[in-house]
Amino acid sequence: MFEKEILYPILNSIKQFPAHNAFCINEAHFTYAQLGQCVSKIRTALQQCSYKSTNVGLVINDDLESYASIIALWLEGNCYVPLHPDWPLERCLDICEQVELDLVLDSSKKSRYDGIQVLHTSELVYEKDYLEPKEGVSDEDLAYILFTSGSTGKPKGVMLMRKNVAAFMDSFWKTGIVITEEDRCLQAFDLTFDVSVQSYLVALTKGACCYTIPYGQIKYIYASGLIEDHKLTFGAMAPSMLRYLKPYFEEIDATSLKACILTAEACPLNLMEDWYQCATNTELYDFYGPTECTIYCTYYKLTKGGKNKTLNGIISIGKPLANCVGLILDESGNELPSGEKGELCIAGDQVTKGYWKNPEKNESSFFNKEVDGKKMRFYHTGDLCYKDEDGDIMYSGRLDHQAKIQGFRVEMGEIEYHAREFLGGGTNVVCLAFDNKDALTEIAMFIESNEFNPDEMLAYMRTKMPSYMIPTRLFYVPEFQLNMNGKIDKNILKSLIK
Repeated sequence: MFEKEILYPILNSIKQFPAHNAFCINEAHFTYAQLGQCVSKIRTALQQCSYKSTNVGLVINDDLESYASIIALWLEGNCYVPLHPDWPLERCLDICEQVELDLVLDSSKKSRYDGIQVLHTSELVYEKDYLEPKEGVSDEDLAYILFTSGSTGKPKGVMLMRKNVAAFMDSFWKTGIVITEEDRCLQAFDLTFDVSVQSYLVALTKGACCYTIPYGQIKYIYASGLIEDHKLTFGAMAPSMLRYLKPYFEEIDATSLKACILTAEACPLNLMEDWYQCATNTELYDFYGPTECTIYCTYYKLTKGGKNKTLNGIISIGKPLANCVGLILDESGNELPSGEKGELCIAGDQVTKGYWKNPEKNESSFFNKEVDGKKMRFYHTGDLCYKDEDGDIMYSGRLDHQAKIQGFRVEMGEIEYHAREFLGGGTNVVCLAFDNKDALTEIAMFIESNEFNPDEMLAYMRTKMPSYMIPTRLFYVPEFQLNMNGKIDKNILKSLIK
């Protein structure tokens, strides 16, 4: 399945379109022939290395060698574990220790990994093609392990099998999005974030060109430049990137975009409608999914100029992808009828086998449930949702983004919605619950704006919500900072609460 959906299509692109550009990295183009040669030299060197673990560390520089290393490792039946060059070395070494890595691929001029065998991929010389997949590799074997923040302060590794990634690609093409060798695709995400996998695979499996954003660049500015200068036709972006671009929408020419995915965080409808002003020819999609369900597990296609489903101004996350099952369950694990809110839980071939050597987390995050006479393994997303009568899923926020205020359960998304409605103009608002010095829960609201008199806004909100839902602390932040995945960094906002 992995070979059919991923390896053979990439190898076909190398063979069928050798003169076509496979990548544009920092304004330099690399053809599929060059990609094939780069994969071959790394694959040859891997065969000459002595290492025991099939999990191999990969320093994810923004260069051809890093992407070629992924393909070479997959052809060899190995799994890549991304190590970011800008992460603290202590964090990266902790990951290496957890996964017991004994080999790291690194294209850097000087590697930081002195205590581990390092294959310096930029120093290798191409001799001959070596692109045949290794025999005997199972779809149950791992394709990559992504480490995300852990509540204990120790990063936790999500294991994605080859069958998970293959099922995702099959699901993706069944959404109706079409990519050909003539397309130019945006890759706006670090290789430590799973949307990057969609971004490079969609391009490489179809012979299209993948345009990356170099480290150190301001992502939203560089992305808009790529879209305009290279007439990109497809891309996935986080809504936060568009929020930063919004003041320049009238100046941006994104008419070349045929399809655009918004993902990684909740998508406000008004932002999408504004994006249509410069991306006049695009089909817009809202894709949703946690890493544990392999990139995306639901999607919703927007209707330009028509009716789009929203809850509190946030676009529906739609229906499950072809290889996913999505149920809304109550706290006892019973499926809820349409219109009733509960936790969205996902099953299917895209669901990970679990966390690396973390039985406690696996026990709490996954469970078995019989559906239509078939036992299925589900993942707790932690997202509060409901299904409407058409089966479309409406996203209401995180279960942990709720709070009990004076005994009432309060959803931060509802408060944010009414504040945005009053402020207008797409002003961004984030609400967070916190415990004060008396151990009572309050609500802090962060407004992406210069300071202003909030009396009218609070008076408006009191006409829409009960008094216990009105924020007690207001913070004005000229510009919300984004984390490495392009999402609003809520940890920075939390630090402002004294």
